[in-house]
Amino acid sequence: MSFDRINGIALHHRVDGPEGAPTLVLINSLGTDYRIWDAVVPMLAGRYRVIRYDKRGHGLSEVPPAPYRMEDHAADLLALLDHYAVGEALVVGLSIGGQIGLGLAAIDQNRLAGLVLMDTAHKIGDAAGWNGRIAAIETDGIASIADQILSRWFTPAFRSPDNPAFRGYTSMLVNSPSQGYIGSCAALRDADHTETARNLEVATLCMVGDQDGSTPPDLVKACADLIVGAKFEIVEGAGHLPCIEQPEMTARLIGDFAGEIFGNGAAS
Repeated sequence: MSFDRINGIALHHRVDGPEGAPTLVLINSLGTDYRIWDAVVPMLAGRYRVIRYDKRGHGLSEVPPAPYRMEDHAADLLALLDHYAVGEALVVGLSIGGQIGLGLAAIDQNRLAGLVLMDTAHKIGDAAGWNGRIAAIETDGIASIADQILSRWFTPAFRSPDNPAFRGYTSMLVNSPSQGYIGSCAALRDADHTETARNLEVATLCMVGDQDGSTPPDLVKACADLIVGAKFEIVEGAGHLPCIEQPEMTARLIGDFAGEIFGNGAAS
């Protein structure tokens, strides 16, 4: 893992896979860090250069004061690509990560070899919902709404108290920096990438867990319908974080799509 000052903040990031290979960037969801991709990366890094990072206010990255704008997150991503001297990448964005990918498209589509919009949409939620979440966290902390969030993140089978992975990801959520979480809630509240999606001219895959309670399949399909030529896939047996519950299927879909874009077949 590495720390560098990127776009003015200390960003925690990591690269796996062969130097010079086509680049994938994996962007994690709200309230998580880049470890949510741990089970997926080994299935992709044999053929691709895989970059992960903790977005501002998350994981081990610096936590600027809230609120944030989606443009801030997109500028961080662009600066990270410059840091690694990546001309274009396949960006895989989960939840807010997909919004960040669309934010990059709004700045410069030429930096995108392709886009995987995973459990995300052009517009997520409304101002009242995000403001209510911000107020609850400011008053009582993330733990006060954790059960509600986790019920949307994971399938009932995964949410067993006997499942140590569930307990671990619960800890990841409740221990997220509050300023970083509410800062990104504000970014999601204010972001609307409807027109960006309509004008997208890069190869796009939209995928979603069949039991996603945060961005349900119908919402993700509506996003796919805005994008000319976009593919749409449903991951069975997964909630909002298919990379955790169904890593093999997630890696296969990403790898197959990357192979179509870069012309070197599916990831092993």
